[in-house]
Amino acid sequence: MKLRALALLVALAALPAIARPQTVTTATYGHHDAVLLPDRSVTPGKVRTTDAAEVCHGGSTKQYRHTTAAEKNQVYKWYHAVKKPQICCEVDHLISLELGGADEVENLWPQPYKPAPGAHEKDAVENWLHAQVCAGSMTLGDAQAQIATDWYAVYLKMKGTQ
Repeated sequence: MKLRALALLVALAALPAIARPQTVTTATYGHHDAVLLPDRSVTPGKVRTTDAAEVCHGGSTKQYRHTTAAEKNQVYKWYHAVKKPQICCEVDHLISLELGGADEVENLWPQPYKPAPGAHEKDAVENWLHAQVCAGSMTLGDAQAQIATDWYAVYLKMKGTQ
């Protein structure tokens, strides 16, 4: 499992600045059961660091958060998502900033709040993975790979149901 996660992390880190053709006009949500996942061809995830010490002791992630309104609008457009209070969506980092994710469009997707589990539950996954990395229970590469691959599978593991 660790080798596979490391291979995925290396592949994510090697992605070019724009990991999809500029002509992308649509994205289709993936699914794990009824839970919505990002379209991996449009939102593969991207990391800004693989340094666990930076992630665990680097302080606030505000210095890395610079998503523009234009980027958010583009992500909504790709996914054909329409903002609706308490239902859809927050533009979320697939690999969270607190896990060393990049603030770039290939790491952004419009994550719905409903159906649950949704955006709020993924926030809990991000916090749990960060705690696992900083406690030494998991490598940062494993955490980044797991959340990029299927955040809901991590949620189930976190809840002890898988």
